[in-house]
Amino acid sequence: MDGAWQSTAMIDMRFTAINEVIRYDREYNTDTPVIGDHANFWFLQQAPALEHKRLLLEAGINGVKRVVGPDGSRSPAIALRSSPWKAGQDSTPWHDEFDLDHGHVRYFGDHKISTLGPVGTTRGNGRLLEAWNLHASGDMRERQLAAPLLVFRAVPTVVDGIRRDKGYLEFCGVGIMERLEFIVQRDPAGGGTFPNLVIDIDIINLGPDDQFDWRWIDDRRNPELTSEDALRHAPESWRQWVRNGRAALPRIRRRVLTSPVLSRSQQLPLPGSRDEEILHEVYRAFDDNKHAFEWLASRIAERVLTKSGANYNVGWLTRAGGDGGMDFVGRLDVGTTSAKTPLVVLGQAKCIQPDSIISPDQVARVVARLRRGWIGVFVTTGSFSKQAQVEIIDDEYPIILVNGRTLAETVHALAEESHGGDVSALLRLALDEYSGAVTNRRPAEILGVG
Repeated sequence: MDGAWQSTAMIDMRFTAINEVIRYDREYNTDTPVIGDHANFWFLQQAPALEHKRLLLEAGINGVKRVVGPDGSRSPAIALRSSPWKAGQDSTPWHDEFDLDHGHVRYFGDHKISTLGPVGTTRGNGRLLEAWNLHASGDMRERQLAAPLLVFRAVPTVVDGIRRDKGYLEFCGVGIMERLEFIVQRDPAGGGTFPNLVIDIDIINLGPDDQFDWRWIDDRRNPELTSEDALRHAPESWRQWVRNGRAALPRIRRRVLTSPVLSRSQQLPLPGSRDEEILHEVYRAFDDNKHAFEWLASRIAERVLTKSGANYNVGWLTRAGGDGGMDFVGRLDVGTTSAKTPLVVLGQAKCIQPDSIISPDQVARVVARLRRGWIGVFVTTGSFSKQAQVEIIDDEYPIILVNGRTLAETVHALAEESHGGDVSALLRLALDEYSGAVTNRRPAEILGVG
């Protein structure tokens, strides 16, 4: 390896954190570490000049050309790319599932209704079947040869006020195949069925910094190194799996532990930040029209809940006065098309001074309205008291608290996506649209809405 890489500064630039968004540029350039505000994918992997030796992300399933080392042939890596925003289209009749906080990804193969031949005919599924033989092996020497799965997903990114759907990818971690299934899927366009593969991937723990060291891939591409020698820059969790096999998976799976109780400062935007300006702008816009804030709160709830991968249906706003802890109604569809359950969502919206605090009693009013199978969402421009949070945790209430920081971040994102970054335009839309969304209906009626 080039001696220049031994400097700490250069090595640090070739680490990628889980959830980091990187630039996948059409122009092949390994000299520039950063493009715009994002790390350059070609620089990170120090992509070889020969294209067939690079790690590419053009297709959903991308393998690097095999190398023959002293102990046998191995694939340096397999990159999986998912495009959630395209799910259900003709080109992507699948819906991959991501739960990175609990170290799980469910990823569908690349067979389509138009594919001729059995499952495994396509290049991508052929790669998965080949990799599965090593990932499922009980032989340590075969696991040493196994290709790590590098998981990415396309994320729409706003650049200079314009939404870009291509060229930006979120790094989702390093995976090991835990399960492979042969399934039958339904084509969303024509309604026919087709066979495919689906794999359950364990995203492994990358250590306290949650970062991936690209030198590991350098070593796996180096035919002079044995597969054992190529482990020197591998995550410790991967080495544990190589030694112990499937028995190690529960111990090495990535888990994100967060404190369930947030301090007041953690619930508000950073002082002097753009999000702090947005939070105060929201408060000023609705201080004299609190009911209109409920329209915005329902859209924020939609955004927050759909981040989990579930489908949210916006319902209606309740009439002003006498709502009894209920300002808006929605429905959350959890599961897949063939196996799902609808949940009634009751929302409470409180536009208060950003330095104000929501008390336990105010949260309790929403909880009191919930029935079995319903969940609550409480959206505020302020923060929630410690006691309010503790009571929800201790009593296991099914309610989501959306504080001022999350509200500001969400408004910021919604404005960037739909209004060219103009927050005022989004707030004017809320003021214009809220009266048409008000109705007098029972919450349970949302279950019958298509």
